Amino acid sequence: MQILNDSTVARPPLRVAMLSYHTCPLAMLGGKKTGGMNVYVRDLSRALAKLGIVVDVFTRSQDDCEPRVVHELGDGARVMHIPAGPERPLSVNDTVQYIGEFAENILAFAAQEGLRYDVIHSHYWQSGLAAEALRVAWPAAPIVHMFHTLGHMKNQIARDESECAPQSRLDGEAHVVQIADRLIAATPAEVKQLVEFYNAAHDKIAIVPPGVDLAHFHPLDRIQAKQMIGIPPQRKNILFAGRIEPLKGIDTLLEAIGLLKARRVTDLSDTCVTIIGGNPWAETLDEELERLQHMCIELGLDDLVAFAGARDQQILPYYYAAAEMVVMPSHYESFGMVALEAMAMGTPVIASEVGGLAYVVRDGYNGYLTPPRNANALARRIADLLNDQPLRQHMSRHATYYARDYDWPIIAERIAAVYSEVGAVQIEMA
Repeated sequence: MQILNDSTVARPPLRVAMLSYHTCPLAMLGGKKTGGMNVYVRDLSRALAKLGIVVDVFTRSQDDCEPRVVHELGDGARVMHIPAGPERPLSVNDTVQYIGEFAENILAFAAQEGLRYDVIHSHYWQSGLAAEALRVAWPAAPIVHMFHTLGHMKNQIARDESECAPQSRLDGEAHVVQIADRLIAATPAEVKQLVEFYNAAHDKIAIVPPGVDLAHFHPLDRIQAKQMIGIPPQRKNILFAGRIEPLKGIDTLLEAIGLLKARRVTDLSDTCVTIIGGNPWAETLDEELERLQHMCIELGLDDLVAFAGARDQQILPYYYAAAEMVVMPSHYESFGMVALEAMAMGTPVIASEVGGLAYVVRDGYNGYLTPPRNANALARRIADLLNDQPLRQHMSRHATYYARDYDWPIIAERIAAVYSEVGAVQIEMA
C-alpha cells in the first residue's frame, strides 16, 4: 500500500490511534471482559499494518508490571498500556470515571514521541468518549467508531434489571453516534439498530464485517486435534467457546443436552461437551459459572460436560478441529466471530437466529439456526449432526469455503477504504 496526498507526492504512512479502553487485545480469551472484540482489535491492527498503515493500540493498563509498550502485533503495530485509575482489573462500570485520565495520558505519550494521528478508531462506547477528548488535541483526525455490542440490544434480552445496561451507557452510546465521523456496523441488522435506537444517519454508517485469520484457523486432522487436547479419537465433541455470561445462552445448551439424554434419541455414550471460558478453578466461582455447574449436576450431565476454562488462541484451533460442531446458543450477538473461526476450521455451527449470527450462519448450508432460548429446537439440530456423518462432512466443506470471503486482508482493505473516505489523505493500494 502507498499513502498519497492529492498531488500524489509520497507522504508518511497513515497513522491510526486504535482505542480499546476497557480491555486489552492481547488478553487471554474467555475471561470476563475478553472475547470477540479483543480478537477483532488485535487481528485488524495486524492486517492494517501489513497494508502499510501504522497502528498504535491504546488500552487501559491493568497491571503495573506489564510493559508500557508491547510489540507482539508485528511490524507496524504495537500495544500501549496507558495508566488510567488503579492499575488492576476493574468492572466496566468502574472504568468510566477514568476516561479523561486515559485520554490525557495518551496525549502525553504522543507528545513525548512527537506523534500525531491521522485517524482515531475507537471500539466500544467508552473508547468513543475517549476519542472525542483526543480530537480536541488532534482536530484533523476523524473518528471511526465500532460499538461491537449495544446497550439497547442488551436490554432487549435482559432477564431482570441486574442484566440491563445502565442509562449512562445508553447516553454514552447515543453521544458517540452523534460525534463519530463514521460508524462501522458488522451487519445490516446492526445498521437498523443504530438507526432505530440511536437515530444514526444512514450515510454515516459503513457495513464491514469482522474477519478471520485463515493462516491461523484452517482445517486440521480431527484425530490429531483430539490427541492434542486429550479427547479419545472415537468420542464426538460438542464445543462452546466464549465468555461465561447469561446472554451467551449456555444454559440452553445444557438443557438441550439434558433432553437428548432423557429422550435417548441419540447415543451420548461416546459424546462430550466442552465449554471454553471463565475460570472453573477459581477460589470464588463467578456467579454464572457456578449456576451452570449446578445445572449440570441437576440434569445429570456432570459426566458429559467439561468446563475447560479460558484457552490461549494458539491452542484454540485444535478445539475447533476436534469438535463435530460448535454451538452458539446466544440471546444476542452483534456478529459472532467464534462462528467464523469455527467455519474456517471446517466445523459446522449451530447458532441462535439472532443479530449477526443470523447472517454468518446459513441454515442448512454451513450449520443450523435455531430460535433463541429454545432447548427443544437446539436438541433436534444437535442430534441431526451427531447422527449423520455425511451431513457433517457436507456442511464442513461449505463452512470452509464460506469463510474465505472473510480473510483479514480483504476486511482490512475495506476498513482502509473507510479511513480514506473520512480522512484528508488518499489511500492507494500498491
